[in-house]
Amino acid sequence: MLDQLEAIRERFNEVAQQIVQPEAVSDQKRFMKLSKEYKDLEKIVVQYQAYQQLLEEIDNAKKIIATEKDEDFREMAKGELDELLPRRETLEETLKEMLMPKDPNDSKNVILEIRGGTGGDEAAIFAGDIFRMYQRFCEKMGWRMSLVDFTEGTSGGYKEIITEIEGEDVYGKLKFESGVHRVQRVPATETQGRIHTSAASVAVLPEAEEVDVEINMNDIRKDTFCSSGAGGQSVNTTYSAVRLTHIPTGLVVQCQDERSQLKNFDKALTVLRSRLYEIELQKHNDAIASQRKTMVGSGDRSDKIRTYNYPQSRVTDHRIGLTVYNLPSVMDGGIGEFIEQLRIAENAERLKEGATV
Repeated sequence: MLDQLEAIRERFNEVAQQIVQPEAVSDQKRFMKLSKEYKDLEKIVVQYQAYQQLLEEIDNAKKIIATEKDEDFREMAKGELDELLPRRETLEETLKEMLMPKDPNDSKNVILEIRGGTGGDEAAIFAGDIFRMYQRFCEKMGWRMSLVDFTEGTSGGYKEIITEIEGEDVYGKLKFESGVHRVQRVPATETQGRIHTSAASVAVLPEAEEVDVEINMNDIRKDTFCSSGAGGQSVNTTYSAVRLTHIPTGLVVQCQDERSQLKNFDKALTVLRSRLYEIELQKHNDAIASQRKTMVGSGDRSDKIRTYNYPQSRVTDHRIGLTVYNLPSVMDGGIGEFIEQLRIAENAERLKEGATV
C-alpha cells in the first residue's frame, strides 16, 4: 500500500507542475483533464500525509515508552498510543478504499429518468414525490438539476420526467438509485381509506460525452413540434420542441423544456448519447454479474430496491436490509444514509473480492 501511495504522491507532484505550464493552460481539454486528475489525487495525498504524520506520532510515543525513565511521561505516552493506534486502523481502511480502482463513470453527470409504474394515477403521483425527493437532495448537495422532458399525470405527478443533473461525483452518489421504488399508502384518489401499493421506476444514466459514444448524425431523424409545457408566450406557437429518433436502435428522445430549438436539440442529443452508452454499459455489467452477484444488485431497472411505507413512516432498502423510520425526512431529500450504506456495502464486496483473487 505504501508503494502505491508514494507513486500517487509522485504523480500528484508531476500533475501540479504540468497544470501550470502554458501549453496545458492553452489546451482547454488537456487542462480540464489535468485539473480533474489533480483534484482526484489531492484527496488521496492529503489522507496519505495525515497517515504519515500519525505514524510519526506513534513512533515517538513508542520511543518514549521504551527509553523514558520518568514514569509519568511513560504513562502519558501509553495513553497517547492507545488513542493513536485505533486512528491508524481507521485511516488505513480509508486509504484502502481510496486506492480501490474507481468506477470511471463516478465523476460523470447523470440523466435521471423517473416513470410511474403499476398503480395508475397513484403511481404518477408517487413518481412526482420521488422526483421532488431527488430535487431536494440535489439542492442539499449543491448540484444543478435541469428539466429535459416530462409528461404530467392526470391527477398530478408525472407519468414520466427526465432531468439532467450536474455536479461533483453525481453518478458515484446516485448510481445505486436505479430500480423500482415501491410505495404503500392510502392514495389521495382512494375514498375507502384502503392502503394501495404502487411503484415508480428510476433510471440513473451516466451522461456520455462525445468521446464515449460516437453518433453518426445520418442515423438520426429529427422532428420538431410545438412545446406543450410551461415556457411563456412561445408555447404552442413555435416549433421549438425536438424529437430525435435513432434509426439503428429505434430509441426515441424528445426535449421541449427550452424555448430555443437548438438548445432542445443539444439536450435531446445528450440524453440519446447517454442511453446508447447505457446499453453498452449494461452489457459490460451483465458480463461482470455473470461472474459474481453483488450485494447491492446489478442496478437493473426491474429490481425492486426500496419500499416507502407511509402508515408506519418506514423506508426499507431491500438490497442491504436497511430500515429507517423517518419517511418525511427521506422524502425531503434525506437519502444520504442509504447512499452511504450502499457505497460501504459495495466497497466491502470489492475488498472481499480483491482479497480472494
